[in-house]
Amino acid sequence: MLFVEPRFFLFFAIVLMVYWSLRTNNLRKWFVLLASYYFYSSWDPRFALMLCGISTADWFFALRIAEAKGADAAALRTRRMYVTLSVAMNLIVLGFFKYFHFFVESAIAAAGAAGLKLDEPTLHIILPVGVSFFTFQSLSYTIDVYRDEIPAVSSLRDYLMFSSFFPQLVAGPIVRPRYFVPQMATSRTVMLDEAKQAMYLFLLGYIKKVCIADNISPYVDQVFHHPAGFTAFSCLNATWLYTIQIFCDFSGYSDMAIAVAALLGYKLAPNFNAPYLADSIQDFWRRWHISLSLWIRDYIYISLGGSRMRTRYLVYRNLLITMLAGGLWHGAAWTFVAWGGAHGAAQVIHQEFRKHLPPKPEQEPYRRILSWFLTLNFVCLCWILFRASTFPVAWLMIRRYLGLNHGGAEMIPAWLALLGPVLLLGQLIMRKSDVEGRMTRLSLQRFALVYGMIWALALSMLPLGYRPFIYFQF
Repeated sequence: MLFVEPRFFLFFAIVLMVYWSLRTNNLRKWFVLLASYYFYSSWDPRFALMLCGISTADWFFALRIAEAKGADAAALRTRRMYVTLSVAMNLIVLGFFKYFHFFVESAIAAAGAAGLKLDEPTLHIILPVGVSFFTFQSLSYTIDVYRDEIPAVSSLRDYLMFSSFFPQLVAGPIVRPRYFVPQMATSRTVMLDEAKQAMYLFLLGYIKKVCIADNISPYVDQVFHHPAGFTAFSCLNATWLYTIQIFCDFSGYSDMAIAVAALLGYKLAPNFNAPYLADSIQDFWRRWHISLSLWIRDYIYISLGGSRMRTRYLVYRNLLITMLAGGLWHGAAWTFVAWGGAHGAAQVIHQEFRKHLPPKPEQEPYRRILSWFLTLNFVCLCWILFRASTFPVAWLMIRRYLGLNHGGAEMIPAWLALLGPVLLLGQLIMRKSDVEGRMTRLSLQRFALVYGMIWALALSMLPLGYRPFIYFQF
């Protein structure tokens, strides 16, 4: 059940009517829990059983961790045992469903290079939708309880609702328990301006996903499927179009998720902040997929020692390991690992370069413009690794992106070549002109009129069929 499908609109309309007709917070939480599991079961009921099992186990582990108070050796052993069980369980589930074939194929390839022949097991594994998101979310809860940063949730119902909350269940944002669980303690309310803001945000996300990302997708797919058949210009534009597509697809989902949660009275943290306006790779990761960036910072980078190391080279090591893990989280392929490694290496190079760059305040505006230009092109270049199915495809696309290879047929219409600059300009204008605030301040009648007109325009731009969100595969 996709957010952009008519059946989701029907599902959510029923959810809203029933939810706000219930008088007590307890009844509302029970209803949201049931609605969340129904939503997730729409893909495969077996996935819902697995989610329930993982969530129940982590709830139990966290209670045992919280009960083992004191600094004595027995209490410390108990706490370590249960947090280890939680980490192991979640990583085993994630590793089996998402990385089993990746590790097996890598082992077979390595054995083949050594002259050994191994047969690949014939095991068909279905990847549960959003498994990377809900395992990381559940992990953060038990780790936070272990670190004494949050209390354990005593109610199984409340924890199951936190771990299965349907607006963000399958593609984020990754919700932190310290931010979401306290909201469940009180009955939620939604003011009229908040409802208008949420409705605007949902429409914005819908336009990003359906009107922009889904209309771009056919062109991008054709070029990346067979780049040798297209010119360098087409490959260059396909790369830029994918840069737009993945942003509109993923940030569109995040916008809709935040909006759906807001209409139920729950606040989710923003997941994007104009990432293509970043003037460094560090700045890009402060703006792109913010919930994942904070997660890998808090639970991988800091756990490795973060920046509190004896030498800066150990800090760089931690940074590279963190980004490699972030790349692998995105997909079970070496191209994703290379993508994460490239971003990590760029951050290391940038930090080292800044140490040797003398400060010149009069040159700062020009430096920022140049830094933005280099950052944007580096991010675009790295998206090739993210999108390409194999390294040979990625290498050919990169060569054509850099103008090192020519030949082939033109495919992308000229108007699409202008889409990148137009959307970058639009992103900047929207940040400066407060479109969301202007919509919210409209009277209810004017808001309904403008909102309906924009919806009518958006529906006139629908492509044929609905395409899954890119991040559903993660």
